[in-house]
This record gives sequence, structure tokens and C-alpha cells, in this order.
Amino acid sequence: MQTVTGHDNQVRLLRRAEGLRTAAASAASAYRPAEASRLLRHALRLLDSGEAKGRLDENLTVAFNRLRIRLLVSLAYSQDATRSNRHGLSILRSAQSLIKALPDAGQRALFQAIVDIQHGSMLSQAGQNELAIDRLDQAVTLLEQTESADLEEVSLLPRALLNRALAFIRAEDPKSAVRDLERCLALAEASGLPLIIAKAQHNLGALSLRMGSIPESIRYYEQANLSYSNVAPNLLPHIQMDQAEALLAGGLAEEAAKYLDEALPVLAHGRVRQNLGEAESFRAIAALLLGDSTTARRLAASAERRMLRRGNLSWARMAALTRLRADTATAFRTGQVSAGLHRRALRLADRLTELKLTDESGVARSLAVRAALRLGRLDVAAAELARVPRPRQITPIDHRMLLRLSRAELAVMQGDRRRALAQARAGLAELGRIRDRMGGLDLVSGTAVHGRELGELAIRLVLDPTRGRVDAGRLFSWLERTRAQVYRYQPQPPIADPVLAERVDDYRVLSKELQQARLDGRNPGELATRHAALQREITRLGWQSNLWGSPTPIATLADVARHLGDRALVSFAVSDGNAVAVVIVEGRARLVRLGPAVEIMAAARELHADLDALAPDHLSGPLVAVIAGSARRRAERLDEKLLSPLVGLLQHRELIIIPTGALYAVAWGTLPSMHGRSLTVAPSATAWLTADQRAEHGPDHVPPGRAASEVPKDHVTETTAGHAAGPSAGRAVDQSWQAAPGSRNGRADGTRGGGTDDGHVVLISGPDLLGAVGEVAGLRTHHPDARVLAGRQATVGAVLEALDGARLAHVAAHGAHESENAMFSRLELTDGSLFAHETARLRRAPERVVLAACELALNRIRPGDEALGFAGALLASGSRTVIAATSKVGDQAAADTMAEFHGLLVQGRPPAAALAEAVAREPLRRPFVCLGSGT
Repeated sequence: MQTVTGHDNQVRLLRRAEGLRTAAASAASAYRPAEASRLLRHALRLLDSGEAKGRLDENLTVAFNRLRIRLLVSLAYSQDATRSNRHGLSILRSAQSLIKALPDAGQRALFQAIVDIQHGSMLSQAGQNELAIDRLDQAVTLLEQTESADLEEVSLLPRALLNRALAFIRAEDPKSAVRDLERCLALAEASGLPLIIAKAQHNLGALSLRMGSIPESIRYYEQANLSYSNVAPNLLPHIQMDQAEALLAGGLAEEAAKYLDEALPVLAHGRVRQNLGEAESFRAIAALLLGDSTTARRLAASAERRMLRRGNLSWARMAALTRLRADTATAFRTGQVSAGLHRRALRLADRLTELKLTDESGVARSLAVRAALRLGRLDVAAAELARVPRPRQITPIDHRMLLRLSRAELAVMQGDRRRALAQARAGLAELGRIRDRMGGLDLVSGTAVHGRELGELAIRLVLDPTRGRVDAGRLFSWLERTRAQVYRYQPQPPIADPVLAERVDDYRVLSKELQQARLDGRNPGELATRHAALQREITRLGWQSNLWGSPTPIATLADVARHLGDRALVSFAVSDGNAVAVVIVEGRARLVRLGPAVEIMAAARELHADLDALAPDHLSGPLVAVIAGSARRRAERLDEKLLSPLVGLLQHRELIIIPTGALYAVAWGTLPSMHGRSLTVAPSATAWLTADQRAEHGPDHVPPGRAASEVPKDHVTETTAGHAAGPSAGRAVDQSWQAAPGSRNGRADGTRGGGTDDGHVVLISGPDLLGAVGEVAGLRTHHPDARVLAGRQATVGAVLEALDGARLAHVAAHGAHESENAMFSRLELTDGSLFAHETARLRRAPERVVLAACELALNRIRPGDEALGFAGALLASGSRTVIAATSKVGDQAAADTMAEFHGLLVQGRPPAAALAEAVAREPLRRPFVCLGSGT
């Protein structure tokens, strides 16, 4: 007969083993599966020890078996994570064999469901989604027939639904996934299961991403992120990985890379091979989008090896696809495309098809098509292209764009230029529909990266010199389709977000603390970490907002030519390393070829550096002479390369300039041929036309638009550098105004008629300004009814309130352009920084804004000339004209410029003309430009 002591020892062993299971669960949730495996094996050894092998009573026998099954199920998961799917399934079979020894039918059903849930989850992780769904169906059926008051057992049904939903997502069955997730959430909320609620939000984010709703996906991911922070902080690296995937879909590769670079060390430390491999795969894709093929190949190869060791063929093949994309990009760039690369792409396409990875197989086959074209094997390329599956609703946008690109390239090689351009047109329109669904300026602008190659191909085809005379009007239309699309949107009314407002206030305070720490010489380590984390949270909250706005039509050549009147518009572009300009003047479009772009862009950057060096007020005379001499020479050099070839066309007309790349940072008034000339810089002709027509018809005006095919064919000529094109076709006259000689406006403050006359004037002065630049009160002689915010009055809240709906806002404050995150470019006010993204959410953007100090005309330039910064945020939000500096500017130089500018403005000069005259007095020290409409 068993002794009392033996019974007590067995109970004690059971409790110790249970404690080890609990500790193992904590280790597993903390991404320490190796530690979890060690604890679980220790627990199993306790149950199998000599003391435990004594005769057990019936209750202990059942308790030991139940605990052994749970330990084996958990160990299967840990082995799946650290070793391979095969090892995990082997252990799970051992757990399965013990279930039949349980005496109670209800308990057998319950533990069978536990095994089925784990089995289904592991199958889904391995990419065997149909098998996973079958297994999870069994688990759900068993659990629906089981009743329990134990919280752990109550959680089993929502867990099964959660895992089945994920398998449905991976199997591309969104309706079934939504059904399971909604039921899971209802059960978890009723039973008080916060971790399962967070995971359901997480999976809703994954589902939204598959359906192409990136802002909704980010919103769900952010909810899960906050929930994990409270109940399971060790799951944060996993949500970071999925947030990065959503950002990659939105084209925000740099932002995604930051998330992944944080998550990778944590995942590597925890030795979670599956998640680490997934994160490496996503990081490789980010590197690929950023043009870093070497890093992409290294990370993809590592992820592939890791997944092969785990036996996860689906993820291994997807990593191999990223490695193929990196190798293909390198081969295309260097021109070293081999038959081996083509064969490799076809083999991978077949393997992906076998795994039912349809979209990924289509990508591999599209890469094979492009390789075959470069090898001159047109018939092979055409045959393989026919095998690429048609895109489905859930096919990612970058896959769709690659297929369009493959079709266009094949059409080019077959001599069918029209079909190639049709593919480009259709692809960019498809990309535009994705963009229309985005929230936040970052996401609206980021999508352009997916259409970059397709747009470049179209521009290259239009510029092809072997086809004789280039159709400059068609080139203009394609430039408008492919650049600065973020400025085509009429912003929706902002929706108040108290959480975002609170985070921004916290960030403002933290920014001041961080700045002070650096001034004091203290190590800002922990402050800097919190500062960076809060910036990312604010950015995420902006991404998940509702739609940014509604798109306006792309401007046609006829619309622009009609509205220009006697002005000229110059749209710069780069293709195949060469710069060109499309000049629209007197109703015609002309093309001028300018030469190697690298020389022009280098000259622009060198001039910008000299102007920055020249900015401080108190440089010594000799130093000023040296720097000014260098800046003058560089301005002359840039003028010679960029504008001298256009002089015969431009003559002395007022200009609208559409820059590209490094030309966004040019202080145009410093170029000799631009001294004193009224000119306006706009991100696109569409943006300029929208802003200029808004000046006439009111802030809610949407310009008329026509299809590109309706552009008149006769508005086309071409010149070579330095020579004007043929005779004028007559002048198109804008009849929308009648202005006095020397003025294009009827108001004393330079404001046109229409719907913009009801606003107010506000003059704002920030802290720590030297000299007269801070004396905005002096500008009241020009604007006697203006509201003045200076000193302690110039708080962020007061300034935002004053900017809202203003007719004219003058802001004299230190500022800075943030190249890493343009929407955090800022103005320094009394209580902290006013950030660009805050101005983007004003109820009604100020009509005109003058930013009187420091480089806030600068932009971060993304693919497609999507330019964002402080001034850019104002323009995209509806401001029609912004005056700002492209370089650093001294306080005194800024003050003098602004005093003269406002004096000319109230005399009736439009902003562009007033600024040109003020800058011409000392152009190298006054690097201000007029952005937007110029009116």
C-alpha cells in the first residue's frame, strides 16, 4: 500500500512540474524558447523520475497524464521555434498518444482540442494552411461541445478561432478570417482575456494589409501595440515586424527598416528562428526598396538558410525570392544578365507554385521575363509572361506594378511603343487608386516608390531620340502623371485625435529636455531613446488617420497653357542620366536637352553648401569675400548649365519652375539670369494650377481636368540646348483678371479677388531671435489690423489657432528641416516646437505664409519627386503661397528681406514679384523662394 510520504512526494513533484510549466510559458512569451525547452524537459524528467514511478492513485494518475500532455504540447511549440517543424510535430505526436489514457470523455475531447490547436498553428507557420484549417476545424468543433469554468480552458475556443483566422488569412480566405476574428473578439471580451483581444487586433491588422487597406492595418497594429505594451511587452518585436510589413506596402522603406533594426537584435537574442527569419526577410525587402542590393541579398540568404533548417519551405522560398530580386537588380544595373539567372527564376517560380504561393510565383516569373528580354529571347519572354497569373484582389501593389512593367518591357522589345505606354498608364492609374485610400502625407507620398520603374520607362520612351522629334506635350503629360502626386489632393477636414494631441505635447516637452541636456553636456542616452520612440508613435498615429484627401485631376497642357497667359513654365526632369526641360510659353510646349544631370545636380548642391556657410550675420569681411566669391561662381555655373539654354524661350517672362531632385534646394534668385525676376517654384504644374486657380475662385476650387489623350497635338516642338524652337503659335491670354499696369492684383495687400478676402493677417515672432527679425510689430505699419503674437504669446496653441484660416501669416522664428523625418521639421516657439505635421491638420490652411528664417523651404525628396517638409506640408494642406528659405539665413538678412518684401506687397505687388525685388538687393544672403502659386 502506498505510504502517505510517497503520496506527498508525488503531489510535491506534480506542483514543481506545474511551476516549471508556468515558468516555461513566461520564457516562451518573452521570446526565450530555448530556456522554455530546458524548463519543460526538466518538468518532464520530474514526472518520469523514480519517485514518480511508484504506484499512483487514480486521481494522481490522471493529473500526471494531463500535465505531461500539456508539457509536451508546449515543448512541441518551443522545438518548432528553435529547431524545426519536424521536431515539434514529433513531440506533438507523443502528446497525442497519451490522450487515450484519460478516463473521462470530456477530458479526452478537451485535450484533443489542445493538441489540435497547437498542431494547426504549427502547420500554418510552416505554410501548410489547408491542413492547418482542417486540424483547427476539429479543435473548434470539440471545444464548442465542451463546457468549463476554468479560465485557461475557457480561453481555448477563442485561441482556436484566432489561429484558424490566421490560417485563413494566409490561405487568402478573408471572409472566413473576419468571421473567426469577430467571434474570437466577442468571446475574449466576454471572458476578460486581454492578451487574446490584443492578438485578434493584431490579426485584423494582417487581414487589412492583405486586403490593401494600409491605414486600417496600421490602426489595428497600433491598437495591438498598445495592448501588448500593457499585457505582453515581450510580443512587441513581433508587432514591430508586422508594422514594418505594412510600411513596406506603403513604400516607406526607411521607416520600416527602423522598426526591423530594433526588432532583429531582440529576436536574435531569443533565438526564435521563425520570427527572426521573417524579420530578416522583411528587412531585406526594405533594403531592396532603398537600393541596397548587397544588404538585401545577405539578409535574404540568411533568412532562407534559417527557414530551411526549420523545414519551413514556404518562408524559405519567399526569402529566396527576395534574394533573386536583389540579384536581378544588380544584374540589370550592371548589364550582366546570365542565362543562369533566367533559369533560376523559372525554377523558383515552379517551386512557389507547388507551395500555392500564387502571387510570389508571379513575381519570380515576371523576373524571368525581364531577364529573358535582356538576353534577347523575346519568344521565351512572351511565353513565360502568358503563364503569370492574373492579379487578384489581394495581390500586393508592388507585384501588380512588376507585372505591368514586364508587359511594358516586352511591348518595347516587340516594337509596340503604344502598348508599352498603355501598360504604364494603366499601372500608374492603379497605383493612384491605392494612393487615394491612404491617410497621412507620408503614406500618400510613399506609394510612389512602387511605380518608379514604370514611370521611368514611360519617360524614357517619350524621350527616345531614335524616333525623331520628341513630343514635348506628351512628355509634359507623363511628368505630371509621375511626379509630386501628393499635391493633387484636396485635404479632408481633420478629425480631432486627443491621443495624438497628447503625444505631440509630450514630444514637445521631451524635445526641450533633450536639447537642454545636450547644451549642458549631459549624456542624452535615455532621453534620446524615449524621444525617438515617441516620434515613431506620433508618426504611426498620423498614418492611421482617415483618408488624407480627394484627388484632383492631373493638369493638361491645354489647361496650363491657357492659364499661364504671358508667363512661362519650366518643368525639369532627368532620364537616363540626362537633364531636360519642358518649357511652356505662348501656348506651346518645347523640349530643351540640358546635358548630364550629374554635373547640374552637383552644382546645385555646391551652391547650397556655400549659401549655408555664408549665412551667419557676423562673419569677418575677408571670410565673407571668399565664400561669396565661391557662391557667385557656382551660381554662374549652375545658371549656365540650367537656364542659359532656355534664355531664347524665356526672355524676361515671369516664371513658374517645377524642379526635380537636388534642384528643390536651389535658391533661384541667386542665379544671375534670375536676379529680380518674378518666379514661383511648385512641385508640379498640377499643384501650381490648383493653387493659382484657388486664388481666383476660392479655397475650395477644384480645377477642371481632361484626359491626357485630349491634349492638343500641335502644341509641340523641340530644340537643342541654346536654340529656341520655331515661330510662336500666338499668345494665350488669361481673361480671368484685369490688373493695373505693373500689378497682377487688385488689392493693396496683393490679394486677388474671389473667396480668399475674408481671412485675417497674423504676425508671429518666436524666441531667441537677434536683431530686427524678431520685431514683427514693426510690420504693423504695413498691416495695421494684424494680430501680433510675440514673446510669451507665441505659444504653439496660439500660433496654430491664428494660422487657421489666415489670409496672410508671417512667422519669424528659428526653424529646422529634419531630413530623416520631414514631417517633424519645425518652428521654435515659446513653449516648444511647432511641427510640420501639425500644420497639415489645420481646419483651413492659411492662404499665404511667410517663414522668415532658416531653410524651411527644404524638402525630403522621395521617389517620384514626392517632396515633403515644413513648406511642403503647408502647400499640400491647401496654402496657396509659401515664402521660405532654401538655405540657412542670417537674422539680419532675413529681417531686411522681410521689411522690403512686405513694403512691396502692400503696394500691390504679388508675392513672387515682391520677393524677387527684395532678394535682388543681396541675393547671396537672401536665399528665399516663393512656393506654390506666387499670388
